[in-house]
Amino acid sequence: MTKIELIEYLDFKAQQYNTSAFIESDPIQLPHRFKRKEDIEIVAFLVSTIAWGNRTMIIKSGERLLDIMEHEPYEFIENYTGSAHLNFVHRTFNGVDLDFFFRSLNNLYSTGGLEKAFSAHPEIEGIKGKIIHFREQFVAVPHEARSEKHISNPAKNSASKRINMFLRWMVRNDRQGVDFGIWKSISPAELYVPLDVHTSKNARALGLITRKQDDWKALEELMHHLKEFDPSDPSKYDFALFGIGAFEK
Repeated sequence: MTKIELIEYLDFKAQQYNTSAFIESDPIQLPHRFKRKEDIEIVAFLVSTIAWGNRTMIIKSGERLLDIMEHEPYEFIENYTGSAHLNFVHRTFNGVDLDFFFRSLNNLYSTGGLEKAFSAHPEIEGIKGKIIHFREQFVAVPHEARSEKHISNPAKNSASKRINMFLRWMVRNDRQGVDFGIWKSISPAELYVPLDVHTSKNARALGLITRKQDDWKALEELMHHLKEFDPSDPSKYDFALFGIGAFEK
């Protein structure tokens, strides 16, 4: 396959899967139940945080999160004072972690909001720096050390799959009703794709990644190509690379 053929193929697949029908089977359906910016971003952040494993199970756990927040996410976070007895478990993410996340979100919204926390890092450029800056703000509240594993760190070479997925949801305006496009402080051109098992496998099969590990370095290698293919909207190819693996044999 030539480079031009590869771009045409990925453009076609991105268009095929970046449709409103994608929402029906994806955890993104949960923040789509809300209209207010703060409600959308809180639900999207929490759901993306637990987005590993079977998508049906992720959605079920997301429903439980909405129940805990009484389906009023922003009001719940604004008034949250802490609880040692939250009844929630998704894989290794439990009530202790959730309490930390609730308290941290409460702190972020009292100091400018979730979007502001992803502002530019003073020393590290691009989306990597913004994720690191966010992480520094997020872990500022008291917490158990075990909970930090749920906030990935690209400074330690993590591909930060869940945070990159959350940012795609918030920043990219696909005009198809999937991604929200409600954050204007980050350009879609800056976004990185969430490097999951489907994305990395298909990227390697297409010669877009040579590195064996699914880490930030592999993601940088992939994004070098995707930004060449579409400099203004490289994360649209997440739909292509994920869709090929999730929906096709």
